[in-house]
Amino acid sequence: MTDKTAIFTENAPAAIGPYSQAVRKGNNVYLSGQIPIDPKTGTMAAIGFEEAAVQVFENLSAVAEAAGGTTADFVKLNIYVTDLTHFPVVNEVMKRYFHEPYPARATVEVAALPMGAAIEIDGVMDLS
Repeated sequence: MTDKTAIFTENAPAAIGPYSQAVRKGNNVYLSGQIPIDPKTGTMAAIGFEEAAVQVFENLSAVAEAAGGTTADFVKLNIYVTDLTHFPVVNEVMKRYFHEPYPARATVEVAALPMGAAIEIDGVMDLS
């Protein structure tokens, strides 16, 4: 028997593969990577990087809320970008959603992301 629970909300994009938007195990919630998909349309619009980052943080916030938390409950973020020159924009947008103490974080440049996205973020929350 396990206390592992899948988290789902219609306020964030449905998974595009065999995975959950998030999984809760005990007081920890593991959020799958979010890309800038509009949950209402299920598609990525042709938008600039800042707008893409905002959509990703909105999606993460929606999944966090569905899990019973907020962005204040994040302890770790992993950010993947296809162009590391966007690092300052990521920092600016992140400050709109997170406040000190900020979660631990890694930002990594990657060759490609699902659906041609320019940014993807996953994270871990602690709801204790």
